Amino acid sequence: MGKPPTSDELPDELQRRLGLPDAVVIGLASMIGAGIFAALAPAAHAAGSGLLLGLALAAVVAYCNASSSARLAARYPASGGTYVYGRERLGDFWGYLAGWGFVVGKTASCAAMALTVGWYVWPGQAHAVAVAAVVALTAVNYAGVQKSALLTRAIVAVVLAVLAAVAVAALSSGDADAARLDAGSDATPGGVLQAAGLLFFAFAGYARIATLGEEVRDPARTIPRAIPLALGITLVVYAVVAVAVLSVLGPQQLAEATAPLSDAVRAAGVDWMTPAVRVGAAVAALGSLLALVLGVSRTTLAMARDRHLPHALAAVHPRFKVPHRAELAVGAVVAVAVTTADVRGAIGFSSFGVLAYYAIANASAWTLTPEEGRPPRFVPVLGLAGCLVLAFALPVSSVISGSAVLAVGAVAYGIRRGLTQ
Repeated sequence: MGKPPTSDELPDELQRRLGLPDAVVIGLASMIGAGIFAALAPAAHAAGSGLLLGLALAAVVAYCNASSSARLAARYPASGGTYVYGRERLGDFWGYLAGWGFVVGKTASCAAMALTVGWYVWPGQAHAVAVAAVVALTAVNYAGVQKSALLTRAIVAVVLAVLAAVAVAALSSGDADAARLDAGSDATPGGVLQAAGLLFFAFAGYARIATLGEEVRDPARTIPRAIPLALGITLVVYAVVAVAVLSVLGPQQLAEATAPLSDAVRAAGVDWMTPAVRVGAAVAALGSLLALVLGVSRTTLAMARDRHLPHALAAVHPRFKVPHRAELAVGAVVAVAVTTADVRGAIGFSSFGVLAYYAIANASAWTLTPEEGRPPRFVPVLGLAGCLVLAFALPVSSVISGSAVLAVGAVAYGIRRGLTQ
């Protein structure tokens, strides 16, 4: 792979400013975000006492997706992630469909994360707070990716501290009961699959590292190391927190919880921690939102370069070296979306779009040759099958809305191709 062009040679290229720690932290912020605060309850509602089985299944699929994405990102270190991989390995349509599913699905995730901030910070004015959060973080992203990375490090540190405190409080309390972790007769295969699909929402952030491929230093070495590191740390954190919360609440009480981690510390008899958990949830949602806007804007940039989206969005700021028009457009759409979005509905809708995105990533990875760094054959096969199964195991409303969005994207692609030929 040749030397990347400088900004003087190509003024619309982004600059490589992120090292391995920055890439790992951005991945952590995307995954150890509001997902752990929001996704446990709907997953427990679906799986019952099979929640931990659903978490394990989601982790296996996430591992396969991460391995495929890491190999592809090293081969194609450009902004856009699977939009680029699908286009290069499978053809223009599949790359476009991946990018379309990612942009639309993750825009819904942005709205869900912004609303999560609002509900935790000021429930009576949740929508107004959500809009303010979107505006503030869009401004941070506009000022440059390094500033985003610095803020992300602080956010990850706060969230990890809060989650560690919750886990210690729950597991060390007299109300913790290991029997609540056992899978009972209420854990049906369909319920476990649906829970895995919902929990996948919380794991999907490692794509952010790949979508920032054009801004990572030495991407062929950095990205394949950053993605599994971020995923591995996240899996350990999620497993510990899920065990802690289940051990004090049990599956039924967890399924009914609106704020599972807050309920867990109250059940453990440490009510004084509740405000800290609320702050942690709000900060986590801010971290997720920050990383989401980064990822969506970079995919928007890549699609705009190929004129699948308005070409004006392909501009790169001459000073800050960020896709400033794409970031402003994404911020504006999310700010409007938060006025109508529903957090739980957005989780399912986003999961469907992102699972479709990763299905295309795995299919792309299958076409790599050994010389190109192909992963073991079982990885993309298991990843592709897992993505498709989990996508169609989601709630019916999520499957219908997600399929409709992909169909609209396919029709738009066909119309555009017809007009340009």
